[in-house]
Amino acid sequence: MKRPLVIVGSGPAGYTAAIYAARAGLEPLLIAGPEPGGQLTKTSEVENFPGYPEGVLGPQMMEELRKQAERFGTQVLYDVVEKVELRTHPKRLWTLGGEEIQAEAVIVATGSSPRWLGLEAERRLYGAGVSACAVCDGYFFRGQPVAVVGGGDSACEEALYLSKLCSQVHLLVRRDQMRASQIMQARVKANPNIHIHWNVVVEDILGEKFVEGVRLRHTRTGEVSELAVRAVFVAIGHQPNTAIFAGQLELDDQGYILTQPKSTRTNLEGVFAAGDVQDPVYRQAVTAAGSGCMAALDAERWLSEKAYLLSSRASSSS
Repeated sequence: MKRPLVIVGSGPAGYTAAIYAARAGLEPLLIAGPEPGGQLTKTSEVENFPGYPEGVLGPQMMEELRKQAERFGTQVLYDVVEKVELRTHPKRLWTLGGEEIQAEAVIVATGSSPRWLGLEAERRLYGAGVSACAVCDGYFFRGQPVAVVGGGDSACEEALYLSKLCSQVHLLVRRDQMRASQIMQARVKANPNIHIHWNVVVEDILGEKFVEGVRLRHTRTGEVSELAVRAVFVAIGHQPNTAIFAGQLELDDQGYILTQPKSTRTNLEGVFAAGDVQDPVYRQAVTAAGSGCMAALDAERWLSEKAYLLSSRASSSS
C-alpha cells in the first residue's frame, strides 16, 4: 500500500491533521494506534474545547472528529505501527496486522502517556476523581479537597493551579525534598492553601465509584494513615510515545520529538510531528489540534514543493 501521506495516531492532533490533509486532496491514511481516539476517550467530560458550550463527553468528541476526517476522504486503519524506516524515500511503516505501507510524507501524532503509580484503583477510578491533568479536570472539584502526587515542577504547577479552585490541596511528596526548581518550591510553600506531606507514598486510592480518599504510608516510620480527598492528580511525569522512532527522529532528553522553530518539521525530510508527542509544555486537546493543522499544512506544502521539483526536472530533461 502506498499513500502520499500517512498519519500515525488518532488523537486531536492526528484527526485534525487528517481533516486538513483530506480537504487538500492528499487522501491521507490514518493509522489509529493502540488507543483509537487517544487519551480523551478515557475522559468523562471536556469543557474547555472551543465550540462546546455545554461540554462534551471525550469519546463523543473523538467520534465526531473521526467522522469529520472520514467525510473528507481520510481512510482510518485500525492497526498499530510496530516498525518504521523514515530515512529512506518513500517512507516505510509496518503494522502489527502485517501491512507494509509506503508514504511520501508522514505525520507523527502518537501523543504521550501519563506515568501512573501502578495502582488498580487508578484504572478503576480514572475519570471519577483520578486524573493526570489539573487544567482539564480541576474545575470539577472546585471547593473540595484534592491531592497532587509528585515533587517536580509539574506537580507544583498542578498544585498551584488547583489552589485557586479547591478548598485545600495536599501535595504528596515521597522524599524529604522536592525535585522542583527553587522558584516553584518557594511558590508552593508560600501558598496557604497547599499543605505539603513529606516522605509519603500512596498505597491505595479509596472509593468504590468515586474517589473518597487516599491511604498513605510514611517512608521512614512505616505509619499508615488515610486522607479524605475528592480527587487525586498524579503528576509524576509523561512518557512520549516515541520508542519506535528512536534512532531516526531527533528526540530531547525526555523523549519528545524535536521540531524546527515555528514549524512541525523534524530532522528528516517529509516527516512532521504534531500534538503531545512534541509538546512537553501544554498538553491540551486544543493545542494538539492546532499543531495537527500546522503539520497538515507543512506536509501539503512540502509535497507540493517536491512535486514541482520533480516536474521541473522532467521538463528540463525532455
